[in-house]
Amino acid sequence: MDGCFHCGEAVPGGKRFLLDIDGISQPFCCPGCLAVADTIIDCGLASYYQHRSAPAPKADAVPDELKLLQHYDLAEIQQDFVLDKDNLKEVQLSIAGISCAACAWLIERHLSRTPGVALIQVNTTTERARLRWDEKLTTLSQLLSAFASIGYQARPFQPHQQEQEYNKEVKAYLLRMGVAGIASMQVMMVAIALYEDLFPNTDAGLVSYFRWISLWLCVPVMGYSALPFYRNAWRGLKNRTLNMDLPVSMAMIFAFFASVYATVTGTGDVYYECVSMFAFLLLTGRFLEMRAKRRASETTANLTLLVPMLARVESELGEQEVAAKTLQPEQIVLVAPGSQIPADAQILEGSTSIDESMLTGEHLPVLRNIGDTVFAGTTNIESPLRLKVLRNLADARVSEILRAQDDALAEKPKVAILADQLSRYFVAALLVVTLGTYLVWLQLDSAKAFWVMLSVLVATCPCALSLATPTALTVATSRLSRSGVLVRRAHVLDTLPKVTRMVFDKTGTLTRGEIALSKTLVYHSTLSEADVLAIAAALEAQSEHPIARAFSKHRNMDVVVTSRENQVGRGVTGEIAGTCWRLGSGAWLAPEQTTTDLSVYLANDDGVVARFSLSDPLRDEAHALIQTCRERGIKTTILTGDSSGQAEVVAQTLGVDKLVKHASPDDKLAYLRECDAAGEVCLMVGDGINDAPVLAGAHVSFAMAGGTDIAKSSADAIMLADDLRHILTARHVSARCRAVIKQNFSWALGYNVIILPLAATGHVSPWFAMVGMSVSSLIVMTNSLRLSRL
Repeated sequence: MDGCFHCGEAVPGGKRFLLDIDGISQPFCCPGCLAVADTIIDCGLASYYQHRSAPAPKADAVPDELKLLQHYDLAEIQQDFVLDKDNLKEVQLSIAGISCAACAWLIERHLSRTPGVALIQVNTTTERARLRWDEKLTTLSQLLSAFASIGYQARPFQPHQQEQEYNKEVKAYLLRMGVAGIASMQVMMVAIALYEDLFPNTDAGLVSYFRWISLWLCVPVMGYSALPFYRNAWRGLKNRTLNMDLPVSMAMIFAFFASVYATVTGTGDVYYECVSMFAFLLLTGRFLEMRAKRRASETTANLTLLVPMLARVESELGEQEVAAKTLQPEQIVLVAPGSQIPADAQILEGSTSIDESMLTGEHLPVLRNIGDTVFAGTTNIESPLRLKVLRNLADARVSEILRAQDDALAEKPKVAILADQLSRYFVAALLVVTLGTYLVWLQLDSAKAFWVMLSVLVATCPCALSLATPTALTVATSRLSRSGVLVRRAHVLDTLPKVTRMVFDKTGTLTRGEIALSKTLVYHSTLSEADVLAIAAALEAQSEHPIARAFSKHRNMDVVVTSRENQVGRGVTGEIAGTCWRLGSGAWLAPEQTTTDLSVYLANDDGVVARFSLSDPLRDEAHALIQTCRERGIKTTILTGDSSGQAEVVAQTLGVDKLVKHASPDDKLAYLRECDAAGEVCLMVGDGINDAPVLAGAHVSFAMAGGTDIAKSSADAIMLADDLRHILTARHVSARCRAVIKQNFSWALGYNVIILPLAATGHVSPWFAMVGMSVSSLIVMTNSLRLSRL
């Protein structure tokens, strides 16, 4: 193009600014436009240039800080990652520089005070935040600038971009660790010559020489390797908050400058080897912690990465490959066997088995035919498919699952909030105890005062305490996602182990929600069972009633119905070969007969000729679930609006403790309140619109995968496959998560209770203190990761 590729203005002659975009060198009018375009490409948002309807504003018209952020305010770019929710905008952000719970607290406190922000929730484990704002009061670029004002870089979460950022962070950590590790080895070698017990007759000039060598070897460690700790500590102090990098930084700075003073003056001891080893061990611990966090949060990212990048689209010009994220509803796509499905779509041609394990946790393939819906990211196993796209990737089921899981990870249960507060107060208490220890030792032995204080400062750093809860919660949530349970609210993991009663809706929950024909009784001797079934199927052929589907497989195309007419509340009538037939309820056709099951009758002018017994079959796993509840002392209730005898049959068959039938939504809610008043903790499982109030009102609630959207939005968790056994899986993982959190807290607090008096009384050297602190944090992380192997 002749003008600037970004803003469209004329490109001045002479000096040219060029950038390669999709293999084509594009011109820009100034460095500002070039920088903005480069940022857009680096963030994986090149589709902005494909979809924009007008050139962007010239970049040099805004301050430098906003040049790289203002493009996030453009609607064409926001469509990739911004959602509209309750008249507000919502985005998931990746945040660089988070090191502990205090960072999350600082970000939440600062952003919540920004005009227009309705919600800000930060997850330290995934290093992501959920931000919701009113676009009438503020813009996304202004909010991103608010992050930058307190020292954090926030950008819209993009899985591929996060992968690049993670790789860059890994390289940076490895380089810092390398510098600290090499320096530590060299300083330790030199330090041996300074140990008077080993070499008591070493010349004083040689000692001074070795100290200066150690000083210069330690400078790169202090000036480069340890920079992340200083930055985090300064960021906290600048914003009037305490984080766990503050005592770490203080310990390193105090030890280094005390050693420098000893080197210059020739008096006292030096601890360059401690400083270098401390930095190396801390960086190693942070690196392993970062890898562990990655493992804990990679499930959600992997779900998106399983969606193919490209899709084969059928158009008037033939087949062509396009980016999957650009697919729009009504487009036709072709999927070969063995390929991932690029979007939520309806099958137009083909029949195949689909591997839906990445969504449901069920590894057995499911059969899908013409008219069925298939989902983005699932795998077509056997036959080629021709599909009609139903929704774009941003609204696909996999995206909804990711958003719901991110919401759950962003929400903090009480135990996590308590842990965050405890770690902040612990830092303050640690600094007070450290100062007190120093003052006491000044009176006892002033020569040891500084080093005892340093040991206390290092040994009791609350790294393990701040990691105890968030890591366990993140790992448990990811584990449940892989098992087919999508946790939408964080309190689920807290509440599930406390459940004393499970309450189930009947239809569609304990039963399949599919009316099936269980028995046929023929009263007319001239008609066979096949005859009456064919007549019933013909009468119901055009009906959308659930009962009609029970007869569909008995349809005989030779049986033709004329003058078909629906009788509201009764059934259907029609004429077949000159005979008038009626199919409907017993109250209409056979009021003298009483049955406990669900039955419909077939009659002609001579009277009733057949009775069809219908049932809603129980789910295969329902018996096992109720039996397990009984064995574990959990009471069970069927809470249903059904007033027929079928409710008693289901209750007796399963052996539930209580049946409440013919219950309206208000009745169901009232029953849960009665249980609450009796001190019971109830788990509610449902699937229908009428279950929404009770799902929202229960202590904890699950919605079935096949349930209504209202039920799913009201529930605390969603089963991604209609398998009730997932409830037991979730309860088991939740119980183990609580146990792991208690173990982590016990270890972190117990370690500090033991090490503090030892360090304060001078029995722990700074070197041993730094090793103990690092090992303590790694133990907590490793213990939490055990949840992923349940």
